[in-house]
Amino acid sequence: MVDMNTADAEAIRLTLSGDKDAFAVIVARYTERAYRMALYVLGNEQDAMDVSQDAFIRAYRNLNRFDTNRPFFPWFATILRNLCYNFLRRRKRKQAYNIEDFQIAEPSSPSSEPCSGIAVETKVALNNALSKLSPQDREIIGKFYFEDLSYKKIADELGVPIGTVMSRLYYARKHLKDRMLKGER
Repeated sequence: MVDMNTADAEAIRLTLSGDKDAFAVIVARYTERAYRMALYVLGNEQDAMDVSQDAFIRAYRNLNRFDTNRPFFPWFATILRNLCYNFLRRRKRKQAYNIEDFQIAEPSSPSSEPCSGIAVETKVALNNALSKLSPQDREIIGKFYFEDLSYKKIADELGVPIGTVMSRLYYARKHLKDRMLKGER
């Protein structure tokens, strides 16, 4: 089996030597992951699609700056994250986030569960609290809980030490808890 980093490096070398189809391999490999990452930060499906596509274009244009001895995705994730944050800065702060893909699933059979009303209320409160978190907090919670990534993998993607990931996750959980408690009052 070919190492993913080796395959990415080869596709990048081919792209830099003029093979325009070689970059399509990388795009196909990382499109879904890039979209999910952008969705966690932006909270809107269409914006996530647009920004993730822009990130692939920016990466393609800057491939000559990429060090093929390093993994591609962390480099690309930095480009994507920066584009997401730039997008958010341009967007009005008061615009509501659409987080339907970030929401918790409905209980399977509400009538069969004695506490189903509580479960639905908790789900609604959790979704409201998630929607009020900062993009950075939603991103780290999304990676850890929804993508089920380890601290190490999150650290690699974000390009930060594991301790920073743990700290950011701690504060994101704290912010989520605070939002949940405010919603109960």
